[in-house]
Amino acid sequence: RRKMGLLLLLIICLCAINSVKTHSVSKPNIILLMADDLGIGDLGCYGNRTLRTPNIDRLAEGGVTLTQHIAASPLCTPSRAAFLTGRYPIRSGMAAFSRVGVFLFSASSGGLPSEEITFSKLLKQKGYATALIGKWHLGMNCESSNDFCHHPHSHGFDYFYGLPVTNFRDCKPGQGSVFLKGVQKALVIPIQITGIALVSLAIVQYSGLLKVPFQALGYCLLIITISLVVLIFFFYHFRHLNCFLMRDHQIIQQPLSYENLTQRLTKEAMQFIGRNTNAPFLLVLSYLHVHTALYASENFKGKSKHGLYGDAVEEMDWSVGQVLDVLEKYNLSDKTLVYFTSDQGAHVEEISSAGEVHGGYNGMYKGGKSTNWEGGIRVPGLLRWPGVVQAGTYIDEPTSNMDIFPTVIKLADAQLPADRIIDGHDLLPLLRGKVTRSKHEFLFHYCNAYLNAVRWHPGNSESVWKVFFFTPNFSPEDSNGCYDSHVCFCHGGFITRHDPPLLFDLSRDPEEKVPLTPETESRFYEILRVIHQAIDNHTRSLHAVPNQLSWDNLLWKPWLQLCCSSVFQSCYCDYESGGSPVDVQLG
Repeated sequence: RRKMGLLLLLIICLCAINSVKTHSVSKPNIILLMADDLGIGDLGCYGNRTLRTPNIDRLAEGGVTLTQHIAASPLCTPSRAAFLTGRYPIRSGMAAFSRVGVFLFSASSGGLPSEEITFSKLLKQKGYATALIGKWHLGMNCESSNDFCHHPHSHGFDYFYGLPVTNFRDCKPGQGSVFLKGVQKALVIPIQITGIALVSLAIVQYSGLLKVPFQALGYCLLIITISLVVLIFFFYHFRHLNCFLMRDHQIIQQPLSYENLTQRLTKEAMQFIGRNTNAPFLLVLSYLHVHTALYASENFKGKSKHGLYGDAVEEMDWSVGQVLDVLEKYNLSDKTLVYFTSDQGAHVEEISSAGEVHGGYNGMYKGGKSTNWEGGIRVPGLLRWPGVVQAGTYIDEPTSNMDIFPTVIKLADAQLPADRIIDGHDLLPLLRGKVTRSKHEFLFHYCNAYLNAVRWHPGNSESVWKVFFFTPNFSPEDSNGCYDSHVCFCHGGFITRHDPPLLFDLSRDPEEKVPLTPETESRFYEILRVIHQAIDNHTRSLHAVPNQLSWDNLLWKPWLQLCCSSVFQSCYCDYESGGSPVDVQLG
């Protein structure tokens, strides 16, 4: 009997241990940290020896480092849409057919469609407290200045504190403009044509060859004058109209102040964690670092070896440390999955007016932001979950930022949507060592809405084949980016098409230096055949959806403008320093 009693006690203990273990892998807290334009070569855990990133490196030491983690797009808006939905941006209409591939204005009507299902929506349904702190960049309003159809609240986030659009050079006085050169180029020809037309009409009218009604000329001049006044007004007030801070539906600082901005974002994140220590929570901390305009607080300014860019990286690393420390404080580390990444690679063309490099370092990888060379899409991928994910592990398999969607859905005991294709795959079997191969046999790399390249990792091979159907024309030609246009574009004279496509084996040539040929790769045409078959299958799975980045959806619409005072007061307010925020008004 005594032996039987001991055996029974042992069985009960084992069941209890198993129950605890199962519970620990079910409904954990989830913290997703996303940098902006950070290069994979900027972090110590990916080989950098001069920038100090001890806290991000601490994540790597305590968890898994993904060495082939791929952004679904090399641009902010589509990459973040894919991250939230687990789907290629082309499926949600978040990929542009025009030159501009991201939202530029707070009063645009495009955005992440309400029909899309985000992981925040599904986790909220499962009882998670959800918050997005920092950059959004996925739209705001549709038809009026307060419908908030694209707002984070409409996509499953209970709490929002951050920027509705993004951090521009134009947001920070003295940092130059990302628009001025482009606007000047775009306006030169229309102004010349309009001027020539008006002068010609005046000559024809004066000479008596043709009678032009003065009323028609008057209307024409009035329309041109109004258009120019609106344009001048908009760009003169760009900072006030597009660079502001919101809490939920309310503007609390317009224009945005950079003073201690990272500290404020970090404090909000820490307070959110502190409010939710007894229930599962999802926190997306979406840093403004290191997108230009660069900034750093006094504690970090001038402290790094890489100018203001390095200062910004090191300040972001401090913030990551604060988040990890608050988890320790509340004994939440073992109950929390922490993920760190960047929305795309470093923006190598970013150089200040003073000649200082304001873009990051993509390590050995070619190109950067806006390109599908590895430097534009291979991003940091760090995941830590003590007791569940093995510390100090490296995984060199193709993974995607779209994989976060099915991973966190599974952890929250939620169901994947059955009515749509999810392109991401659950990472947990790979992270826990249950499998050694990624489920991504193919990954499709889009440049805006155009299929640019395809990656193939055959199940029976270590090779990772990558084909390019077109590549951007770097300018200057011998450089590593499109410095003349600030970013690379996806069509026309900005690209070179390749037939047959360029072929690389990333397992042997990760720098994409030497394209393979039928002479140097005996399976050249067989590889292309398999990839073309995969493209056919992928293309058949796509369905026509409204284009959220059409010119109509991108343009500034005054009736959608958010303004915390009035245009006569330059939409100015600052409730961060005290006072209570007011509901936004139509500008």
